[in-house]
Order: sequence, then C-alpha cells, then structure tokens
Amino acid sequence: MNIDSSLLVRLLLALGAAFVISFASTPVVKSFAQKVGAIDVPNEARRVHDHPIPRLGGLAIFLGFMLSVILFAKIDTQIRGILIGSVIVVATGAIDDVVSLRALTKLFIQIAAAVVAVLHGVVIEVVMNPNVFSEAEHIYLGILSVPITILWIVAVTNAVNLIDGLDGLAVGVSTIASVTMLVVALVVAEPNVAIILACLAGACVGFMPYNLNPAKIFMGDTGALLLGYVLSTMSVVGMFKFYAIVSFFVPVLALAVPIMDTSFAFTRRIMHGQSPFKPDRGHFHHRLLDMGMSQKQAVSVLYTVSIILGVSAVVLATTGEFKILILVLAFCVAAAYGLRIAEKNHRQHGADSSHTERENGKN
Repeated sequence: MNIDSSLLVRLLLALGAAFVISFASTPVVKSFAQKVGAIDVPNEARRVHDHPIPRLGGLAIFLGFMLSVILFAKIDTQIRGILIGSVIVVATGAIDDVVSLRALTKLFIQIAAAVVAVLHGVVIEVVMNPNVFSEAEHIYLGILSVPITILWIVAVTNAVNLIDGLDGLAVGVSTIASVTMLVVALVVAEPNVAIILACLAGACVGFMPYNLNPAKIFMGDTGALLLGYVLSTMSVVGMFKFYAIVSFFVPVLALAVPIMDTSFAFTRRIMHGQSPFKPDRGHFHHRLLDMGMSQKQAVSVLYTVSIILGVSAVVLATTGEFKILILVLAFCVAAAYGLRIAEKNHRQHGADSSHTERENGKN
C-alpha cells in the first residue's frame, strides 16, 4: 500500500477540518436544540439516562462532514447523489428529533434517499457467490441490483440508528467502521472514497467529547441516520464494485456490530409477534447493562468487538483471499459473544419473572 505525500496531506486536512467544524459547532447546536425543544426525556424503561438531554447533535456531525467533503473531496455523480441523500436523511432526523415521526414515515423517506443514491449510480452490481462449490466466484445481480442496493442502504441506516442507545456508542462504532473502510479504500486504490471517509471519521471524533458518558448532548436520529446512510453508500462506492471476495466481507465486517444487533432485534420482535420496528430493551448494550456493566464498560466491550472485526477486515483486504479463515473465525467469535449475552439476559429475565411471580403470590 503506497500512499503519496499529497494524498496523506489531503486525508489529514480533511479529517482535521471535519473535526474542528464538528467540535466547534456542537455547543451551538446544543443551544439550538434547547431552544426548539429537541430534548430527550427519559420517560421509557429502555432509556438509560436519568435526566433530560438535548439531541440534534447530528447537525454538528453533518456540518463537519459536509463542509470537509466540499473542501477536499472530488464530487462526481455518485458522491453528489450521496450528499443529496444525506441532506434528506438529516432533515428527516432533525424533524424526528423535534416532533417524533412515525417509524413507517421514516422508513419511506429512507427508501427515497436510497433511491436518490441509486439514481446517481450507487449500485451493487456484483456479489460473491456463497456457493463455495460453484465454479462461478461471483454473481451478477442484473435486475436485482437496484432492490438489493436499496435494501442494503436502508438496513445499515437503521442498524446504526438502533445501536444509538448508550453514550458514545453509535458515534464510536461508526468511527471504527469509517477508519476500517478508509484503510481498505487506500488498499484498493480509491483515494476519493478514503478522503470522504476521513471527513466522516473526523466529524465523529469532533462530536465524541460531548457524547461520551456522561453525555452532554445526543446525536439523535439526525446523526444516527446520517452515519448509517453515509457508511452504507460509501461501502457500495468503495468496496462492492470490486470482484474480489473482500468486496463483500469488508463492509459487512466493518458494520458487523450494528448489523448483528439489528438482525437479532428484528428476529426477536417478530418471534414475539411484535412489529420489528417496535422499540424494546433487548439490544446488545441493554443486555450488557443487565449483566451488571456500567455504560462505559458496555461501550468499551462493543468498541473492542468492532475493532477486532475491523482489523480482520483490513487483514483480509491486505493479505489476500486465503485469509478468509481469519474472517470467518472473527465473525463467529463476535456472533457467539452476542448469543452468549442474549442467553444470559434470557436466564436473568426468567429469574426476575419467577421472583416477581413469587412476590405476587405472597401478596
């Protein structure tokens, strides 16, 4: 991996500019959120904070990201579509942070934003063939490329939104994913993709001091939807268009924590006869808290899992396809860890229910 000095300078400038803008604008955004009533009040059992906290912090991330991209990145047709879609999801998130939109309304708008990106050429055309016994290494999606791309973008956008439940969790995991894909973009000679991901990482890091526990401001749906949308679309532009096996696994590994959490959440809700979009207290971070961890400890665990999977993605991309074993092992370890948390939480929930029933019987 050879990086010329001019590209390195641009990367550092893009990251630095996004950091400064995001960091400097967050207090302003916080004041604005308080004026418009964008306050997260802990009135549900799944909330883990104990006092009202302003949201809309994603506006600061958006400003840092957007201005840095305009200054340092090459804005071609695909990037233009991604930026337009970003404006759509940020506007949606901002409205939701103030007045609370219905889940289906947000879903339809996310689909519209994904369509905007697709119409500008952000499309998954080829994926790895999951049949290892087939002579064909890749599958050309053809007419399925558009719906699969839209599904990927909407799924990742929601996945990042769903893990935004602890101080610093979503912004930290998104930073790790951004850096992972940034490194891989450099490996596969996609400098413009790397610069845009540097802008996103810098904007996230600039917001992080205000969002780490104890958080002074939340990113809200404004930030979570933005991060998920940009990560999903940039993964298509930077990874999926290559025919190598890494084109499929790198973005999946980089985003494995939110993807697995969302998959488990949707499966759990559907099995219980609930809407998959109904909020609950069953996410990975909730289960870690129920095991007795503090917010900082739970976030650290999920950061660690994200870093391990991110490193695995980089190793896979830099050392060739024969390292697929590392990928599978890392993914299995992370999945097993998640299932173990789920099992412990289930046993604890059962014990709590039994205790409650006994107490009710006594009464």
